[in-house]
Amino acid sequence: MPGPRAQRLRLAPSVRKELEALARSRCVEARLVQRARIVLLAAQGLPNAEIARRVGCHVDTVRQWRQRFAEDGRVSTLADLPRSGRPARVSAATRCELIKLACDKPENHGVKHQTTWTYGALAKVLLRETGVKLSVSEVGRILRNEDFRPHKMRLWLHSPDPEFCPKVQHICDLYHHPPDEAHVICVDEKTGMQALGRRFPTKLPAPGRAGRFEFEYIRRGTWCLFGAFDVRTGELFGECKAGREAKDLVAFMEGLARKYPTGDVYVVWDNLNIHYDGREERWARFNKRHGGRFHFVYTPLHASWVNQIEIWFSLLQRRVLRHADFPDADALLRAVRGFIRHWNRKEAHPFNWTFRGHFVQNERRLAS
Repeated sequence: MPGPRAQRLRLAPSVRKELEALARSRCVEARLVQRARIVLLAAQGLPNAEIARRVGCHVDTVRQWRQRFAEDGRVSTLADLPRSGRPARVSAATRCELIKLACDKPENHGVKHQTTWTYGALAKVLLRETGVKLSVSEVGRILRNEDFRPHKMRLWLHSPDPEFCPKVQHICDLYHHPPDEAHVICVDEKTGMQALGRRFPTKLPAPGRAGRFEFEYIRRGTWCLFGAFDVRTGELFGECKAGREAKDLVAFMEGLARKYPTGDVYVVWDNLNIHYDGREERWARFNKRHGGRFHFVYTPLHASWVNQIEIWFSLLQRRVLRHADFPDADALLRAVRGFIRHWNRKEAHPFNWTFRGHFVQNERRLAS
């Protein structure tokens, strides 16, 4: 004899709309889509066997979700109930001890000749100090679950300058709000530009294949580029010289003074010994020769990124020098000079300097 007929579900309009959207979805889990279809077909009064045939599941599955939805009537009923899962094999205390180890230096725990942890070394030290034995893969799983990878390091440049904040603020103010009729010029040197010749010809890239250049090279001479980047216009004034001595920089600055014969000139540069006005008062004498128009602004220690000419130097490195094959030093000289002419004629533009040093104002407000 056939069993009792399944009752027809009654759905509120808002619930029906939500179930229909769930049944059409391609983004949610397939089991939720299947359960939504079961409830919608049950609301049409279809028997469990027919629903199972249409949906493609066992009739007991249809019976289970039909009954559960009839008792609750909410779409959230279609989600799985919380499950306890397998009891944790590694205690919370052990996990914390492992993370504590990974945050410390290996040498502090008897791991000699290593500055970076490995999963294997962590497992050995954990066993020695706590008596808990974990496999290498288990150590990796625990640390990855905490988004912790002790073997990964990133390069970081820290400025120890105690006047870092006010110096950066002053430079950013010059970039964003230069004084009227004044020129803000970023000056620096790109030293050791090598004319590298590849042992074998470079292969150009092609569809589906990256270009390749020879690992071995021949050194064919070097040049030093003295550069001055105009923050307002993006124009680059540059000269290549054989070395980087004080007399070379003075000669370059004399050329810069001829390029900007009127108005105040704010020179942003770093604390290199040939930049810093020491006992010889080199730049005081230079400034006296040019009517006191030059104002020298020094970047904080270890903060070369504040100087905008570093951005231009990176363009030169990527586009001209990195993969080049120079037959001699003169070819390097021609390439650098040619790129400077091309930049000034075709591409010169001010950089979009977004950093404004607002954190300095915040620190002052908090201190007050």
